[in-house]
Amino acid sequence: MAAVKHMTDAQWREFVMSGTRTGKLAVTRADGRPHVTPLWFVLDGDDLVFTTYASGVKARSLRHDPRAARCVDDQQPPFSFAMIEGTATLSEDLDALRHWAAVLGGRYMGADRAEEFAARNGVPGELLVRLHIAKVIAFADVSD
Repeated sequence: MAAVKHMTDAQWREFVMSGTRTGKLAVTRADGRPHVTPLWFVLDGDDLVFTTYASGVKARSLRHDPRAARCVDDQQPPFSFAMIEGTATLSEDLDALRHWAAVLGGRYMGADRAEEFAARNGVPGELLVRLHIAKVIAFADVSD
């Protein structure tokens, strides 16, 4: 059996942006309970970017404690994953929100539907979230 392979910076970045993998975001609620949910994302330099509903659990939790973790995995053998930790900033800037909502819609639903998702998610009541990456643990071919 071969040893598990640590991914390099370039490898984990390529891995998380491959196809339409969602990431599972973990935040801590104000009462200390964990909250994990899958959602769409893209990388922008050293930030992981996504949108969320301004009054939802993710937004409320990130306002209380901006630290979060994100896991992106390949659920097919030989299995790989990247666990990303960081601190989130929240923005209501509608121009930026609409831009990134289009980028996200294009990644997950196709370029022909990007503007549809910009119109749906780039509106007041939504937030742009940037998780600034502080630590990454990433392994490839876990079951090899």
